Amino acid sequence: MSLEHAILVSLAERSASGYDLTRRFDRSLGFFWKATHQQIYRTLARMDGDGLVASTVSSVPGRPDRKVYDLTDAGRQELAAWTRTPTPPERPRSAFAVKVRGMPHGDRDAVIEDIRRQRAHHAEQLAHYEASAARDYPDPSAVAADELPVYLVLRGGIRTERTYVDWCDEMLDHLAPPARPTVPPTASPDQEKS
Repeated sequence: MSLEHAILVSLAERSASGYDLTRRFDRSLGFFWKATHQQIYRTLARMDGDGLVASTVSSVPGRPDRKVYDLTDAGRQELAAWTRTPTPPERPRSAFAVKVRGMPHGDRDAVIEDIRRQRAHHAEQLAHYEASAARDYPDPSAVAADELPVYLVLRGGIRTERTYVDWCDEMLDHLAPPARPTVPPTASPDQEKS
């Protein structure tokens, strides 16, 4: 997949300015496909030149003009062709997993602290996704057919984040079990006499 395809999907859902697209990436698409604002604007300009999108100027009194992009027929054809192309299996790369594996050869406490940081990050992301699901899809059995793909991607995000939180919990259970409170030794009867 390329950034171009992520932009095509976003514009198929709703016309947008470059600024609107960058906000969508910051709020939703960016959870699955990262892109900087500069990359988005650069790619939009190239797609406009290639005829995949077309822009119109939108004027609002008191605000600077902005270009609003829509898919062209060529853009819709490209998107349809891309959806017919099989997606290769994804092989995630994880510096975090390699770091945990290397823990016996490095700073154990620092790696355990990194596991805690990763857990906190994934728990926060999970809470965000679950809040989105509760707000946007309060009744999953009533999700409209055109919204179902978006809902299912959100469910995939929830399941992924839950798995990461569970994995971090498992690692912490094994690598950093909670310290047991120390109980002072009781004196033996012989020690009490002395």
